[in-house]
Amino acid sequence: MRTFVWNVRVYWEDTDAGGVVYHARYLHFFERARTEWLRSLGVHQQELAEKDNRIFTITNMNIDFVRAARLDDELAVSVHSAHASGARMTFGQDMKRASDGHTIAQTHVTAACLRADQFKPTRIPGWVRAEINNA
Repeated sequence: MRTFVWNVRVYWEDTDAGGVVYHARYLHFFERARTEWLRSLGVHQQELAEKDNRIFTITNMNIDFVRAARLDDELAVSVHSAHASGARMTFGQDMKRASDGHTIAQTHVTAACLRADQFKPTRIPGWVRAEINNA
């Protein structure tokens, strides 16, 4: 799979009083990168919910915080090593400081596909699996 990269700037709202990114904000950056990656594959989550009755939920996420991101940093958040099978998807993600390439954080994520109307596990639509596995 080719690596997808989404760039984001760190703003005041992302930081604590010392200008360091608050730990929970890393989750936001990783989530937005995954959403933009899916969008780049033609998988629009609102349409998926409305037309295919499918949503995704995160079931597991392991994060290694390597170094701090700070106010005004530009971050390059990637999605790589994605795989979809049955009702589950896994992703590897890295967050790097764009100016020097230093790794800020890394995560491995597992997501499950659910029926939007019942919140019960269900298979990922075949066309979505194909897009993810062929990316």
